[in-house]
Amino acid sequence: MTEAFKLGIVVPCYNEEEVLPETNKELTQIISNLVNENKITNDSKIVFVDDGSSDKTWSMIDEYSKTNDYASGVKLSRNFGHQSALLAGVTSASNSCDAVVTIDADLQDDVNAIPKMVDEFLNGSEVVYGVRNNRQTDTSFKRDTAEGFYKVMGWLGVKLVPDSADFRLMSQRACKVLLSYRETNLFLRGIVPMVGFKSAKVYYARKERFAGKSKYPLRKMLKLAINGITSFSIVPIKMIMQLGFLIVLISIGLLIYTIVQKIHGNVVTGWSSMMISIWALGGVQLICISVIGEYVGKIFNEVKHRPRFTIERDIYTEKTLKEENNEVK
Repeated sequence: MTEAFKLGIVVPCYNEEEVLPETNKELTQIISNLVNENKITNDSKIVFVDDGSSDKTWSMIDEYSKTNDYASGVKLSRNFGHQSALLAGVTSASNSCDAVVTIDADLQDDVNAIPKMVDEFLNGSEVVYGVRNNRQTDTSFKRDTAEGFYKVMGWLGVKLVPDSADFRLMSQRACKVLLSYRETNLFLRGIVPMVGFKSAKVYYARKERFAGKSKYPLRKMLKLAINGITSFSIVPIKMIMQLGFLIVLISIGLLIYTIVQKIHGNVVTGWSSMMISIWALGGVQLICISVIGEYVGKIFNEVKHRPRFTIERDIYTEKTLKEENNEVK
């Protein structure tokens, strides 16, 4: 692809009033530069997705859409979560955009990597991953757990792009394929590599959050990790079965040992050993039931086929239709 194309930049937002002015400024500058370089068309847009914010995020987005020709927004009816908000923005933008970039509002992902993604797209890549070249901005705990997570996912057979989150560019065709995946339990980092097509990587240094608080504390990070594991692999279920066989073998060994000791008259009755065995097996059983319950819960959510998000207002589509009508006139 060599001629200018329409680009959409999807930005999921949840209570981002502190950082939004700078985000709007920097992304507008990026689009303006790309338009001046004749790489993207003048009708390219920033699509801010308000994920049920309780602060002034939506009113600010609404104002930007009136004062900034490049800015638009999508308002969800309530908080559906980061992954659903991101998907809602892709759904709207991919209807008319030739390519869509997704990036968080906190400016930790380097916006200056977007022109490099555009270049890769112009060179024929349909999925371009933004990949961190280091984790210096992370705490040692977060860095170690992230590395451990990628290793576990690789061991489970899940294909992920290490050190790549939700900062990426996708062609319209790739977006349509992504949207054809109907999972309710969304883990886009695992789904996008399944889309296929020619891909490339753009490396960048991740920054500190510009303002505001992180929307991914430890609890949400753990939830995302568990969702990723259980959404893409049944290995934990198989491990439970193997654990069950192992416990049975240990029990048989203990039975044989007890009989031998009985024959030799070395039996010593012990209350503590009995209680330890009961508590240990009880703990193992609860863990196994919990893992199975996680999968059953996912099945429960999937079979209901509830919508992954509900759009209350779509300024992006409104502006797009208005611009198309003006061109016709």
